[in-house]
Amino acid sequence: MTYKTILLVVGIPQFQSDVRAVADLCATGNVHLSVLPIKIDTLPPMRDFSANFGPWGYDRTSEIEELAEVVKRAREMLSGLGISFDVVGRYAESMWLEHEVGERAWYADIALIGPSLKSDERLRRGVIEGALFHSARPVLLASNLQSVTLQPRRILLAWNSSVESARAAREALDMMREAERVNVVMVDPKAASATNGEETGDGVASYLARHGIAVTLDRLPGGGRAIAEVLNQHALETAAELIVMGAYGHSRVRERVFGGVTKAMIDAPVMPVMMVR
Repeated sequence: MTYKTILLVVGIPQFQSDVRAVADLCATGNVHLSVLPIKIDTLPPMRDFSANFGPWGYDRTSEIEELAEVVKRAREMLSGLGISFDVVGRYAESMWLEHEVGERAWYADIALIGPSLKSDERLRRGVIEGALFHSARPVLLASNLQSVTLQPRRILLAWNSSVESARAAREALDMMREAERVNVVMVDPKAASATNGEETGDGVASYLARHGIAVTLDRLPGGGRAIAEVLNQHALETAAELIVMGAYGHSRVRERVFGGVTKAMIDAPVMPVMMVR
């Protein structure tokens, strides 16, 4: 699909670089930029709780004022750039954080999450899970938003015969049509079910080819390495500009407890990664 609205979720520290990078991206593609500065509520340490918790609850005034200042500065940054934008801040309680992010992402084509959230892992994790589980939109993560492009020339599609990877392939069709090369990558491919036989990847390769996409099918041995490590290394070797993958192929509870490919790619993206749930 053609992206017309990008949601950029930013934290309080170092938000300026994220906003500038995505503003340039939107200006190039004539895309509306929706910025969501977000701060998660911070309760006082338990030893100080009784002293700080008055009849109206914990005083969050300074945190809310800090968020309001970021909203103001972000609007000032964008107002002279000639792009369509909106900036709405959210001060979210922990239990509602995921829903707040998900609802804002309903009105965008894709949610971008950059380095400004890395200083608060609790906030970053909640934002990512909110975007993945409550929006039905793809999420694009990058350690450097200046490396993000909406027209990548080389794409790596991670394929594991799951519903999530099929959705990811469908979501990225427009990007893959415009790309010079698409590598469909399987690591230690196995049968999708007991009756399907060995997974060869021919099905997804044929599907993409019918859309006019130039596909190279790569079946890679894991060799005892983590799947995320194999994917990242192959992405670097093929000079990919974007990794596309399904997120949370196992149950959410199992993924949270044991980690997995999704968690590894979230924790340390070596290049922009688009995840689809």
